[in-house]
Amino acid sequence: MELRQLEHFVAVAEEQHFTRAAERLAVSQSGLSASVRSLEQELRTPLFSRTTRSVRLTEAGRALLVEAERTLAGARAAKDAVDAVRGLLRGTLSVGVEQCVAGVSLPRLLAAFHREHPHMEIRLRQEGTTSLVDGVAGGRLDIAFAATVSSVEWRGELVPLAREPMVLLCAPGHRLTERDRAGWDELPGEPFIDFHPDWGPRRAADEAFAAARVRRTVALEVNDVHSLLELVREGLGIAVVPHHFTRKPEARGLTTVRLDGPVQPYYESVVVLPEARVMSPGARALMTLVRGQDAR
Repeated sequence: MELRQLEHFVAVAEEQHFTRAAERLAVSQSGLSASVRSLEQELRTPLFSRTTRSVRLTEAGRALLVEAERTLAGARAAKDAVDAVRGLLRGTLSVGVEQCVAGVSLPRLLAAFHREHPHMEIRLRQEGTTSLVDGVAGGRLDIAFAATVSSVEWRGELVPLAREPMVLLCAPGHRLTERDRAGWDELPGEPFIDFHPDWGPRRAADEAFAAARVRRTVALEVNDVHSLLELVREGLGIAVVPHHFTRKPEARGLTTVRLDGPVQPYYESVVVLPEARVMSPGARALMTLVRGQDAR
C-alpha cells in the first residue's frame, strides 16, 4: 500500500466522482481507476459502490477513509517537521473556517501568513462547525476556526476568540419590534430562518431553545449569512443570530430584539487545534499570528 494510492482513494471519496478526483489530482482517469482497483485487490474488498451516476463508499471504504486521512496527515506532518528543522516552512496548510467567525480577520491573517511563509500553500475550506471538528480530528484540516465547540465534543485544544450574545432579528413592522426585549414564551408559533444544523449559530440557538424548553419551527434553512438577512428583511421569518451580524450592511433597517429570561444564548468563536504532539509546523506558525494583534 502506497501513500499515492491512499491520496487517490481519499480524493475519490471526497469528490464522489472519479473524473472530478482525477482533475483535482491532475492525473488521468484511467490511471486513477487503476490505482484504486489495485488498492481494492490488495485489501481484497471493494472500497466503493459504483453506478453509472454515483460513487459511494462501502462499509470497508468508510473504515479505510478515517485511517487513510490520518496516515496522509502524518506523512505531511513528518515532511513539514523536517523542513521546519531546516528553517523552512513548506508544504500545505489546510485551514477550515465557518462563515463570519468572530474575533479574527481571516483574510488579514492568511495574508500575513503568506507574507511570512511564501513557500507554503494555503488551502481553505468553508464548512459548518460539525464538519470542521471532524476534519481536524481526521487530519483533513490542520486547524479550524469554528463556533460553540464544547470540551466534550473536542478533546484537543480549543483557543477562545470571542464570546457575544445572540439576539433576535426582525423585519420592520413585526409585532416584536415594539420593544427592545422579548421573552421566550412569546416565540412559539413564530417561523424562524436559520442555518443548517451543523453551523455554529444554529447549534447555539438549538441548545438555547432546548434549555428554555421552547419548541420552534425553522421554516427556512440557508447556508449563508446574506440570504438569511435578506429573508428576514422580506418578513418571511425571524432569526436568532450572533450580535455582530447586526452590524452587517444587509442588516440595516432590521430591528434587534434582546432575549429576556433565565436562558441567555451566547455565540463563541474558537480555534480548533489537534493535540500539541501532532500539530503541524504550519498550524503552529499560524497560531503565532492569531495570538498577535494584527489579525484581531
